[in-house]
Amino acid sequence: MLAVVALAASSALTQGCNPACRFRGTINQPENLTMRRSMLRKAMGDFCQQMKTRNAPLKLSADSPVIGRFYPNQCTTTEGDLLNVTFSGYGYAWTNVTKKTTFVGGSSAAFRYDFQVPEDGDCDIYAYFRPARIDNTNFQTHRIESQMASMFAGMSSLGNDFGKQTLSTKLRDGFTVIARDGSEANVGFALGIVPVGKKPFHPYQVERGDGKITYENERTEIHQNQRDFVGPIVVEESGRAIYLTAAVDGVPAIDVMVMRKAEAEQSLHYYFEYAQAGPMAGTPMSSEVLANGNPMKRAIVVPPGTYYVVFDNTPTAGQVSPTINPLDDRAAVVNYLIQIGDAS
Repeated sequence: MLAVVALAASSALTQGCNPACRFRGTINQPENLTMRRSMLRKAMGDFCQQMKTRNAPLKLSADSPVIGRFYPNQCTTTEGDLLNVTFSGYGYAWTNVTKKTTFVGGSSAAFRYDFQVPEDGDCDIYAYFRPARIDNTNFQTHRIESQMASMFAGMSSLGNDFGKQTLSTKLRDGFTVIARDGSEANVGFALGIVPVGKKPFHPYQVERGDGKITYENERTEIHQNQRDFVGPIVVEESGRAIYLTAAVDGVPAIDVMVMRKAEAEQSLHYYFEYAQAGPMAGTPMSSEVLANGNPMKRAIVVPPGTYYVVFDNTPTAGQVSPTINPLDDRAAVVNYLIQIGDAS
């Protein structure tokens, strides 16, 4: 869930700090901390709006695959010498004990914030958010897929305690937001504090200056009878396309769907409410098979609107009907890059 705060912070970073590239030698000086904070604070007015219109990929560590997602739906914030954030939402995650678990949760925390720019080379901006205090965290399991796990009354309580502890620990690690060339077109996030000049793991290399906005560049792990809903992806202008690059390993094939907001969010609601995955709530606007050994590279032209990319490893949607074997869970490991750019 910490990544949600990073996603919102990226808006402030890229809108408020571009002048840092021209004056990096001066701005990086320790005595100019107040000026750097002011530059970040100036653009934080839409912090909560950014938070509520993105998802946060959930990982066990910075270099691990995505195992679930958190979708924030409430947020308040105040900015001063500290960034005070209170947020809540819902999501899903997968463990080998529970299989799919859906949950609600949130936190209140305060962060010290600053940024630095490399002295030489590329003008990437590194914004740092270090925890000043963690006021409150909460986590409540909603549905547990594993029938064996759900039979034990203590499993939900154990999951609640583990989720709360995990969230609190991740918040205490802080996070880093990296804007490549100081641009909102390519923003990366990492748990913990990444030294200036270092880069967090991403499966795909993104060319500088290609004009596309990178939405996500991640690796996700989708177990049997599971889905992953990547979005919401907001396309604001006409004449644009969603550029999708992906490759799968671990299974023969999965389905990749592009869905409009209404059908996707209703399908996500079903996925959250019911322990086992069932049919989708509507027809995708685009659906293709992603086969092992045959990477996908597509440009899907879309009108202005909000969309989701859904990776499906179930027999209840799409063209692929994977075999479900409770004794042999072969997860689909998907590298993917989602960008928004001009339709060619």
